[in-house]
Amino acid sequence: MSQIKKKEGTGIKRVNINIPTELHNRFKASTAAQGLEMTVVLLAFMEGYVAKHGPIAPQKKGRRA
Repeated sequence: MSQIKKKEGTGIKRVNINIPTELHNRFKASTAAQGLEMTVVLLAFMEGYVAKHGPIAPQKKGRRA
């Protein structure tokens, strides 16, 4: 997996999500038990999801008829 750079202007976008506290705690413990960072696991999931489902094509903006 590629390294994640935390400097500004490096092409990294921050994502904030709201999840139940208990799920967060279990996820954090699970990844720590494997010696992994939560970010690395989430990135792997997101990459797999996009590879499977593909990006949604943006809708074209145009004039109304």
